[in-house]
Amino acid sequence: MLKLVVCVSGGGTNLQAIIDAITDKRITNAEIVGVISNNKNAYALERAKNHGIPAYCISPKDFASREQFNQAFLQKMQELDPGLIVLAGFLVVLPETMIKSYHNRIINIHPSLIPSFCGTGFYGLKVHEGALKRGVKTTGATVHFVDEGTDTGPIILQKAVMVEADDTPEILQKRVMEQAEWEIMPKAIDLIANDKIEVKDGIVWRK
Repeated sequence: MLKLVVCVSGGGTNLQAIIDAITDKRITNAEIVGVISNNKNAYALERAKNHGIPAYCISPKDFASREQFNQAFLQKMQELDPGLIVLAGFLVVLPETMIKSYHNRIINIHPSLIPSFCGTGFYGLKVHEGALKRGVKTTGATVHFVDEGTDTGPIILQKAVMVEADDTPEILQKRVMEQAEWEIMPKAIDLIANDKIEVKDGIVWRK
């Protein structure tokens, strides 16, 4: 059984998609052992508690230095001992020591088709604002492994979503979540939990 820790900063819609997929057996051989948020007001923490999942708030604001926060964050992660860390809208830069300790065991969901509209500065609505400003006709979402760069790790799954003529960033964000993010994040977890992928030379392959 693959132990998951889900890290989230906001409402936790992707967390809910994961919980639902485990309940519906679309994710097998996996369980969520903890949810961590940097935001004490994140509704994701309530979602976790409502499903009997241990929930923790570890915020940089509660520590005198970033180093102390990183140490506390890493310590809690080590206590939970996950086989996979899932970043589901987590707006905190991970400590480099954590990335190295959990090499190819951290995944992230990004609301675009990487390498478009990704990297430093592209998060949340800013991604969709960028897509609309550029006038792309297709956008989507990407699940990828996390490395030391920003949105640069090996791509696991992608799903395209059409851009409509009257889209606003908010409308497009909702469509990308519903049609892509909530589908490919659970699917990626299920693939990993059932040992159906491997990474060779920075590229993900199905077994």
